[in-house]
Amino acid sequence: MESKKPLRSAFVDDYVVPGDVILDLADMTNQTIKLGAGLRQDCDTIQVTSAGRLRLSKPNKYWVENSQKRYIPSVEDTVLGIVVDTKPDNFLVDIKGPSLAFLPVLSFEGGTRRNIPKFEIGTLIYARVVKANRIMNPELSCMDAIGKAAEFGQLKNGYTFETSTGLARMLLSSPTCPLLEALGKKLSFEIAVGLNGRVWVNAPSPSNVILVSEAIKQSESFNRMQQRSMVEKLLAKLA
Repeated sequence: MESKKPLRSAFVDDYVVPGDVILDLADMTNQTIKLGAGLRQDCDTIQVTSAGRLRLSKPNKYWVENSQKRYIPSVEDTVLGIVVDTKPDNFLVDIKGPSLAFLPVLSFEGGTRRNIPKFEIGTLIYARVVKANRIMNPELSCMDAIGKAAEFGQLKNGYTFETSTGLARMLLSSPTCPLLEALGKKLSFEIAVGLNGRVWVNAPSPSNVILVSEAIKQSESFNRMQQRSMVEKLLAKLA
C-alpha cells in the first residue's frame, strides 16, 4: 500500500554529498519509494553515494542529479544503447555503464524464436533497464511494464550525441523542460533521451537536427530563462 501523502525529503533540490541521510524509513509507514542513481538503502535509512542535487519525481522516486559522464544503471531507467555483439540468446549492448548490458532476444513485443530481430553491430536501441546490480550485467527490455513495445526498439537515421547524465535527466523532467518546450513550438523533430547520457534527434531537415542538437548541448549550465533566450537566438539565425 502507498500513503496518499508520502513523506518528502527535506533535501529535495538541495546539494547533497556521500553519507548524507535523506530519509529515515522508520518515519515512513505503508509508503513505497524508488531509488535512482546516487542513493542506497542502509538499514532504515536512505543515504547518498554521490554528490549532486537531490531530485524527486512522481510518484515517489528519488535520485541524485549531477553532471558526470559515467552512468550507473538503475531499474526502470530508459537508455540509448549501441549493439556491440550478438549471441544466440542475447544482444550485448553498450549503455555507457561499468559493464555491457544484456538484451534478451525475446525481450520484444510478441518476441519468439521465429521472429528474433536482426540487429547489426552499431545499431542504436532505445530500451528499459529491468535488472541492475553491482554483481551482474544489467538486463534490458524493449517492452514497457505491460509487455508492449511502446516507444522502445531500434532508432533509425537521425543524429546521436552524448551529454552528462544530469542534462539527460533535465531533458526528461516533468513538466516538459523549457528548452524542449520552446523548440517544439517552432520546429518539427523527434527526440529520444537516455538517462545514460545519450540523445537521438531526427527531423525532416538537417538544419533542424543541427539546431536542436546544438541547443541541447549548450543548455547544460543555463537556467529556464536563459534556455528560452538561447532558443530564440538560434531560431533567429535559422530564419
